[in-house]
Formats: sequence, structure tokens, C-alpha cells
Amino acid sequence: MSQYQDVFKRYEKKYLLSEQQYELFQRRLKKYMTADHYGQTDICNIYFDTPDSYLIRSSLEKPVYKEKLRLRSYGIPKNSDTVFIELKKKYKGIVYKRRVDMTLKEATQYLYKKQQSSYRSQIINEIDYFLSYYKDVQPRMYISYERIAFYGKEDPNLRITFDKNILWRTQALNLEKGIWGSPLLEKGQRLLEIKIPSAMPLWMADSLDELAIYPVSFSKYGRAYETVSEQKRKGDVICA
Repeated sequence: MSQYQDVFKRYEKKYLLSEQQYELFQRRLKKYMTADHYGQTDICNIYFDTPDSYLIRSSLEKPVYKEKLRLRSYGIPKNSDTVFIELKKKYKGIVYKRRVDMTLKEATQYLYKKQQSSYRSQIINEIDYFLSYYKDVQPRMYISYERIAFYGKEDPNLRITFDKNILWRTQALNLEKGIWGSPLLEKGQRLLEIKIPSAMPLWMADSLDELAIYPVSFSKYGRAYETVSEQKRKGDVICA
């Protein structure tokens, strides 16, 4: 395994921005934050759930505690490329994320073929427990997006991300199958996520207020699942 940050604890706030709000807010960031040196990155995810989608259905009911499991890559991976298995939990508004890195081949054997991982760690033990507790967990949704990230100049734990071109699909649920699917946002929209270890800086709160940028309850997986459910109710053909 490589040396990546594998434990996160933070508050996460989400906002939907128009193209104009994005441009104005991004300009204000430059005084306080620095763009990630990776630039714009393609992030690809496979979300795992039970056959009856218990995890996302429970999450949408906004319980005090919820959790989810996903497999993530940066770009379209090959078998030998590094990917991340992420176990994300939320309790009373605080997000806890655990993740381990493996090659795509190793992660596929572990999550898809249910083979025991050769790696042993506390995080692997937590993922093992998750997989045994929620019976027959399987890949249920692919979601990708183009992301630009910023970090605080004084506090690098302060992080902001802008996501656009969010795509989802319910078939070809393998990261190596490429970036394609149905759009989740309206044209020109971006999803802003503010990830903070404690209180939001005053300058940021003031900027959001002045630009009429307000928090929303938004889950990419949740929104895509609701779209699928609505299509099924209407009898529409799901092409993604």
C-alpha cells in the first residue's frame, strides 16, 4: 500500500451554484485558498449497496447515523493502477471517512469476487465487518465528475471542491469501463462542497451570503437513485 491520508474527520456542506456564482465565488477564494496542483481531475466511483438499495434508502431518510461504501479512482484505471476503497460514515453531522488503496485488480477480487484481502489493518477490518453485516453487498451505481479542489493557505485542512459534469449509470459497473452516463445536474450548474474541520471562516460565510449561495441537502448517489426510482414509476426506459 502507498502512503495516502487514510482517515478523515470533518464537517461537509454542499451548495448548488450557477455558472455566474461559481465565477464570482472562485475569484474571492484566491486571497485565502490555493488550487490543488493536480488541476481538474476526473473522479470515478462505484457505489456498493444491497440488492434492495437499503443503504441509500436509509440515507435519504436522514438518520442520525449512516454509512456507505464506494470504490474510487482518479481517471480511468487499469488493473495495475491504484484505486481507493472508501468507507464513509456520518454521525450527527460529522463525516468520518476511512480508505485504503489497492490496485484495481486487488480491489476487484476483494469487493466483486469476495476474496479475502491480503492486506490487514484496522480499516480493512472495518470494511470486512461492513461487508459481512450488510449481506450480499454489490455494485449498484457508477458516478463520475470533473473536480477542481482548493486548500486553505493558512489551514490546509480547509478544503473546497467544485464538481461539474456529474454522470451516473446503473450498468457497466466497473471503473475500467470508461466515463459515460446520464447527467445529474442542469447545464451550467456546479456542486460546491466545503469540507471543514470545525467552524467556517468568517470571510467564507460572508462571501456565500453576499452571493446568495445557500446550503442544500445533496447526495450524488441519492439524487441518482431518486432519478432511477422516478423513471421506474413513470415506466421510462433507463438508458444509463
